[in-house]
Amino acid sequence: QVQLVESGGGLVQAGGSLSLSCAASGSIFTFNPMGWYRQAPGKLREFLATATGGGITNYADSVKGRFTISRDNAKNTVYLQMNSLKPEDTAVYYCYVQTSRGTTWGQGTQVTVSS
Repeated sequence: QVQLVESGGGLVQAGGSLSLSCAASGSIFTFNPMGWYRQAPGKLREFLATATGGGITNYADSVKGRFTISRDNAKNTVYLQMNSLKPEDTAVYYCYVQTSRGTTWGQGTQVTVSS
């Protein structure tokens, strides 16, 4: 059974940076995509970025150029470096991994950006 444990997040001023990490335990293969979503209060969960073990990445337009996803296959860990943060980036951030058994989500971590 796959489990994801997130860390990072917190409170930062607008223009600042934060880094999130998400460690997977269980049967994860390099071809299983891992990535990040977020959900702000009253809004739907929003896709942010995904990365394959081969280094292919994809980003939502809203974060392209500001957020960087990376992955350490040896540690089964995916990271999200967030720069130039804006108040509208305030949300709960969730990591995920897609396997043959479906999508597994992390518990979520709060990111709050003050103006």
